[in-house]
Amino acid sequence: MSGNDAVLVLVVVTALGFDFTNGFHDTGNAMATSIVTGALQPRVAVAVSAALNLVGAFLSTAVAATIASGLVNSHDVTLTVVCAGLAGGILWNLTTWFLGIPSSSSHALIGGVVGATMAAAGASAVKWQGLVSKVIVPAALSPFIAGGVAAVGTLLVYRLTRGVPERPRSHGFRLGQVGSASMVSLAHGTNDAQKTMGVITLALIANGTLPAGASAPTWVIASCALAIALGTYVGGWRVIRALGKGLVEIESPQGMAGESASAAVILSSTDFGYSLSTTHVATGSILGSGVGKKGAEVRWHVARRMVTAWLFTLPASAVVGALAYWVANGIGGTAGVVVIFIVLVLASIAFFIASRRPAVTPENVNAAWTGSVAPASATDEVVS
Repeated sequence: MSGNDAVLVLVVVTALGFDFTNGFHDTGNAMATSIVTGALQPRVAVAVSAALNLVGAFLSTAVAATIASGLVNSHDVTLTVVCAGLAGGILWNLTTWFLGIPSSSSHALIGGVVGATMAAAGASAVKWQGLVSKVIVPAALSPFIAGGVAAVGTLLVYRLTRGVPERPRSHGFRLGQVGSASMVSLAHGTNDAQKTMGVITLALIANGTLPAGASAPTWVIASCALAIALGTYVGGWRVIRALGKGLVEIESPQGMAGESASAAVILSSTDFGYSLSTTHVATGSILGSGVGKKGAEVRWHVARRMVTAWLFTLPASAVVGALAYWVANGIGGTAGVVVIFIVLVLASIAFFIASRRPAVTPENVNAAWTGSVAPASATDEVVS
């Protein structure tokens, strides 16, 4: 195996590692509301979400094409650039997951790649028009669109069912949530899994394995689908808790309205090839479900904390991506990429160990919210 081939293998493994973190980071987008209302048991929810993420990843490659050729000039990208960009995305994902902040994995990845590309070839290597139209504008608009749709939907379902007794109404909407949450998981696969496919395709183009403008090969699609599904099945319980318990005390009608709004917005964006943040959409939908229910408590201070993280995601991951490139390029060749890979492995282990004190698990993910992502004790009573 040549030096370039070895670097390519490391880059592909790193990309699949990012896809794994994307899966467990974004599980809450699809399943947080269904878990908190009791529509699905936590472990069942993540299993269903993983299966539908896997299926969704095969349904479209429009977003993958945007990532591979619509944001940076492929002739300015090297394998070191791709690896450094992935480092930016992974480290931001791990940080926000540990803090229980539902930030955008998509923007972390894009920011990392853009930052590394700028460090390598300057600002002219970035396709700014594509970045603005395909990433930044959808990021700014999607939470408001999803929130508006969810608010109207929530208002309507409560008005249309106001004569229905509480018990059968809740039961009916919990059944409905199984379908709506499944649609969000399917939609998530059609959008988020594509981003890593695009990055691996970009790496293959940079290595000369594929010609410029090539589509993602079948093995890339399959491996990315499996990686994001596995990450989803592991379950990002810290983010699930923050979305399900931190923003709004959700009832099943709100959950179904919010999930339906999320699925509609994500699937629409996928059709247009927009690299949308499913986290932005899901958070907007949950907030909208709180606005649409009369008397619901919306914790705006928690929402502001999340929005602050969103604003920092692109620039912070870009800075990390640029720093990673300068380190890898300074060391040079295969050794530079190996160093970045080792740093990512060690960082992942450190974050995992730190997250166990105390741990958020399927058993306590629905514990009463006390202002902290992690329950006060790992043995907190689960609130049904």
